[in-house]
Amino acid sequence: MSMTPEQAAWFRDTFTRLVDNVDQALMGKREVVGLVLAAMLAEGHVLLEDAPGTGKTSLAKALAASVQGSSTRIQFTPDLLPSDVTGVTIYDQQNHKFEFHKGPVFASIVLADEINRASPKTQSALLEVMEESRVTVDGVPHEVGRPFLVIATQNPIEQAGTYKLPEAQLDRFMIKTSIGYPSLAVAERILAGDVDRNPSGKLSPVITTKAVADMADLAATVHVDPAVARYAAQLVESTRESDATKLGVSVRGAISMMRIARVVAASQGRHYVIPDDVKALAAPVWTHRIVLDPEAEFSGTTSESVIERALGQVEAPLARASAE
Repeated sequence: MSMTPEQAAWFRDTFTRLVDNVDQALMGKREVVGLVLAAMLAEGHVLLEDAPGTGKTSLAKALAASVQGSSTRIQFTPDLLPSDVTGVTIYDQQNHKFEFHKGPVFASIVLADEINRASPKTQSALLEVMEESRVTVDGVPHEVGRPFLVIATQNPIEQAGTYKLPEAQLDRFMIKTSIGYPSLAVAERILAGDVDRNPSGKLSPVITTKAVADMADLAATVHVDPAVARYAAQLVESTRESDATKLGVSVRGAISMMRIARVVAASQGRHYVIPDDVKALAAPVWTHRIVLDPEAEFSGTTSESVIERALGQVEAPLARASAE
């Protein structure tokens, strides 16, 4: 059953209220907030590549507060163990049985700070939970619940003592984006002391976590015309056939595009996806999945330019006025 126009209007209004609420903590960053929120409702995960002090923790806390959820922050360091992320089973001598003690990954919003500073073994501890929303400890699976969003961060400048994220793990992130520094007007307010040091702590919830899960299920019913799906598939194929790439967009990347495009369409009050949704999301959804040929990269080619070339080469279908 496809989403109705009435449901799309409700989705748009609720989405807008959520963005307005979170924007109180990250002033002037509505576009980034909307993108991260869309990823959460598409049940994906976010990679933030940003300089320190741009509000990544505030974003996670504000999102959690807006949906009556919980948030945790894991500082990834070289000595961090997988059990420090997922949890551990401990023998209770009083009850004579093993009990599972949940790790910080059991939260609605998990901020994995500087994920590339931990060892590959610890990084991989996130793979199962990001893909399946559960962790398995001593052969026993434990569900983390819904909603579940991992916001992983990495510093794009300082690479000393870091471990590059493997392509398999990068592919687990639905989008890659950055918050960036505040505008001059916002910076002036911050320096003048007009901004609360803990704005997310004073936010009122907009909806419940149950409603978030309902919105995610509703977004999955947004109509995708076969022509739009074919357009996305042709763009993906174009990145794979490019002489500048060793590895183009994966199948998971194509599926992620359709999932988040449905959410973005609904957030704009539409019950159907249009080609412009795919165009707008191409960079945040696909750039981190492309592996460039070393010679092409040396000559100045970027993942962004590969996607721009694909968008220029593949003809977009005519936008459909409604679902058929």
